[in-house]
Amino acid sequence: MYQISDQQIDYILNDIGARGVEMESLQQNLLDHICCVIENNLEANGDFESFYKKTIQTFYKDALWEIEEETILLLTFKNYYTMKKIMIISGTFSAIVMSIGILFKFMHWPGAAICILLGIVVSSLVFLPLLFTLKAKEKQSIKDKLILGLATASGILISFAVLFKIMHWPGANLMGLIFVGIMLVLYIPLYFFSGIKNPEAKINTIVTTIIMIMGCGLFLTLVNAKPTTRNLDNSEIEFMADDQIMIKNEAESLYAMSENDTSLSKSIIRVKEIYTICEELKADILEFEVGHRIITKDLKDKNLHVSNALVSQFFGSNRALYEKKIELLNKLVNEQYTACWLEKIRLLKKENVGMRSIFSRSSILTGDFDFIYYNNTTLGAYKDIYEIQLNTIEDLKELAELKQEYIKSN
Repeated sequence: MYQISDQQIDYILNDIGARGVEMESLQQNLLDHICCVIENNLEANGDFESFYKKTIQTFYKDALWEIEEETILLLTFKNYYTMKKIMIISGTFSAIVMSIGILFKFMHWPGAAICILLGIVVSSLVFLPLLFTLKAKEKQSIKDKLILGLATASGILISFAVLFKIMHWPGANLMGLIFVGIMLVLYIPLYFFSGIKNPEAKINTIVTTIIMIMGCGLFLTLVNAKPTTRNLDNSEIEFMADDQIMIKNEAESLYAMSENDTSLSKSIIRVKEIYTICEELKADILEFEVGHRIITKDLKDKNLHVSNALVSQFFGSNRALYEKKIELLNKLVNEQYTACWLEKIRLLKKENVGMRSIFSRSSILTGDFDFIYYNNTTLGAYKDIYEIQLNTIEDLKELAELKQEYIKSN
């Protein structure tokens, strides 16, 4: 068994300090451990310096000071490994949930919005902050920490900008513009001039910088800084005014035609309900867009601004109320359409009976509220509602005329 001298102990201690370990307690612990290894494994007449050099190399991968850095990290973050585990789990969860949400959105399946919302929130408020906290301690210079902080802040900002854009919430464009500003003015210049000085990372720095600039440019194409607005021209105002008069006249004509036909009473009640709901929805849309619940020809001399906003903006905080109206409208139209179709089959005695196209993928009667909410515009919805009114009235008028002809022929 080898016996270490005081001079050799001083030699080991000085070497540990020279290798970058400055913490006194850590120096003493390493000294004790190294001395134990040497005394237990070196022969009595062995070469101390040669054995020591081989022994000290087993304590690190690149340099001995790594032990001190790891020790400081563990002392600073007592829950380091727990944080690291939560970071990995939250990142994996976010990626999976967001992927499912995007798939559901493409397929117009329910639950897409909540999946995307949950994925982005967990990613932005859990994964990215934890990633920054853990990575920041690995950086030595303030500049590297600043670059990392800007990258994390930009990631959080763009995540919420995309979320707000998908959900059509206000503020998406502003956050997107702030993100692009931070990237172009602060992060990309710092990243570029920091990385370009390193010959080994020069090419990667240039390529990554080009990709980031292209990404900012592509994102700017999606940012609608100013909502598109325009004025309704006089011909459009006159056309809408005529349509309102025409639909009212058609409804009154139907009611007069069928007032003596008790067999159509249920259908008349349904059509009146459909007409009333449609009129309420149309009036609300017009009030939202132009500030008037009814379009009349005397409005031609006024500037009526329309934004043709998404239905999501029109619904706003009243979404639940409008969804109930549309559900009721859908139910009534389905009942009326089926009743007319079956009655025409009975009277004509054939199964192939032509009916008006009340239902379409672009109609608010699609039944898919996510589709209605995020894909229809207010003026598009107004047109759909007008066509629902007109088609249900015209179908019932045709049925009433068909019944009159049937009675005369029999």
